[in-house]
Amino acid sequence: MGTLWEGRLSGATTDALKALNDSLEIDKRLYREDILGSIAHVEMLVTVGLIEESDGALILDALKIAEEEISSGSFVFQAEDEDIHTALERRVTEIAGVAGARMHTGRSRNDQVVTDLRLWTLKSLDELALLVMSLQKSLIEQAKKAGETRLPGYTHLQQAQPVLLSHHLLAHAWALSRDFERIIETRSRTDVSPLGAGALAGSSLPIDPLMTSESLGFSETFKNSLDAVSDRDFVAEAIFVNALLGVHLSRIGEELVLWSSEEFGFVDIDDEYTTGSSMLPQKKNPDVAELARAKTGRIIGNLAGFLTVLKGLPLTYNKDLQEDKEPLFDSFDTNSLVLTALTGMLNSITFNEEKMSAAADKPFSMAIDLAEYLVHKGMPFREAHALIGGLVKTSIDDKKDFEKLVLENDNFGPEIEDFFKPEMAIRRRITPGSTGLEAVEVQKELIEKRLETQTSMISR
Repeated sequence: MGTLWEGRLSGATTDALKALNDSLEIDKRLYREDILGSIAHVEMLVTVGLIEESDGALILDALKIAEEEISSGSFVFQAEDEDIHTALERRVTEIAGVAGARMHTGRSRNDQVVTDLRLWTLKSLDELALLVMSLQKSLIEQAKKAGETRLPGYTHLQQAQPVLLSHHLLAHAWALSRDFERIIETRSRTDVSPLGAGALAGSSLPIDPLMTSESLGFSETFKNSLDAVSDRDFVAEAIFVNALLGVHLSRIGEELVLWSSEEFGFVDIDDEYTTGSSMLPQKKNPDVAELARAKTGRIIGNLAGFLTVLKGLPLTYNKDLQEDKEPLFDSFDTNSLVLTALTGMLNSITFNEEKMSAAADKPFSMAIDLAEYLVHKGMPFREAHALIGGLVKTSIDDKKDFEKLVLENDNFGPEIEDFFKPEMAIRRRITPGSTGLEAVEVQKELIEKRLETQTSMISR
């Protein structure tokens, strides 16, 4: 079997063109999707009378044999196999004979490849959603175990106010719930069959795109053949979903890197998720967390690169679109590795409650509570803010005890002593969604209900 276009062009392609043009090493991972699409297409061709039932049976048997060969590693790819579609059609024709040459009737590689890619992306989005949920569960379980453990909350990486550890962990779980929602939304727009659009304008043969769409389990069928073969929005969206998810994973990684350092000492990472140093015997490096942080740059690069490929492409198919697979595959592969490792790491982590609490209970962390105390007494907030800021400055500049300065100030009564007791800053938080004890208990119930909803969405 020669090239798929040998009737129009004479002479062999140059080695340089072949090296540039061929995509087999990248797209052969689509073989299952290509076989599924071919089975649906051949069954439709038999139903509408475009090929004999006997020929259809020969082709379907040949496709099953080819699938078994690829799965087992016995399939022999050949030099002329430009891509997975060419390789499978060649092999089917070898097995089924003349009948195999009928398999591509009414179909173009343009609608074939994008069908494969949509099927692969749907499966990969489902797998990614499950991994996201697994990390959410880990965060929720750790939040339940955390009890009333508190640590400093930060702005600008400067200690700001005490927060519950459970509140902090659940903040990441809520971000992941939005990632899950984006995955589901992207899935809905990916779930459209382009098979039957042909090269760009449909077919003069009586093919049935709705039949193949339903056979493959798509929720919708294309409405415009030009758009069907040229649309790669779903690829861009899938990479974007991975990129933003990666940003959230990177943020978790960054915090674990900081928290596991001696300067913070908030967590101890299990040895299974760390590495040592080739030179420094004392080192225990949080490589999983660092790689979670680093890999995000790779996925963001995939997104920027692919959007640049799409920019300015005229309708419909252009060979530029061959560049859709590598960044898509890499984005899913990368996040799957990171999610799996990060979930295991979080499941085994140990939190240093004493170190966290000691950092959370520093007197300056009560500054906003003291200002709000003055507001309750009728002082304008800006005046209260300035007064407390002045006391902080005096404490630092004159090396005086902040608590003593507050208690000696005429604006405060003796009840202010309670403000400096451990946990009081947490207990004074009363607003919904805050780090207050009751608010966090409500939040735990809400995030678990959200997780139940997500589970029902992915299992449909």
